Amino acid sequence: MSETRTTAEFYFDPLCPWAWMTSRWMLEVEKVRPVDVRWKVMSLAVLNEDRLDDLPADYREMMETQAWGPVRVVIAAQQLHGDEVVGELYTALGTRFHNQGEGPTRAAIEAALADVGLPADLAAYADKDTYDAELRASHKEGIEKVGQDVGTPVIAVPGADGEEVAFFGPVVTPTPRGEAAARLWDGTLLVASTPGFFEIKRTRTASPSFE
Repeated sequence: MSETRTTAEFYFDPLCPWAWMTSRWMLEVEKVRPVDVRWKVMSLAVLNEDRLDDLPADYREMMETQAWGPVRVVIAAQQLHGDEVVGELYTALGTRFHNQGEGPTRAAIEAALADVGLPADLAAYADKDTYDAELRASHKEGIEKVGQDVGTPVIAVPGADGEEVAFFGPVVTPTPRGEAAARLWDGTLLVASTPGFFEIKRTRTASPSFE
């Protein structure tokens, strides 16, 4: 394979378990291919705020009561401490939310901040709109690459002639490791380099496996 380094932009909402699975795959890809991931936020709360009445009741409740806090904390950390903290904080949040089953609670957010050495007072931004303009801008940047009819994650990779191509997904469980991760990455670049390619999809028959 080419040793030319590639940058992949990865837009995530820490609440989403499927984005979490894909993000762990990207960390595997970094180990086996010359790839650097740039972590960026998008927001399921922003994505769904104008269609809450059309959502199932339990999902609507999650959007209204749980979805804003974690992503607001991440964007506040980015604004106050730099882009370099985003990936580590996402890992800490996702590990607690998903792998350890703590869910997106204030206690889990505070513990994740402590895990990566960030100030505990960042957790207060979960209930503040201080950086909502920056959150919306980052979300808009990601979603405009793929369109409104998708969710998180969104990844943007080099396509034909180096032109950026973005996709929703890949949606995968369990997380591919080692050469399996490399093959999925190679396939992602392959379809990205195919002009006019838009979608491959099948019905999900398994839940996210966090092992």
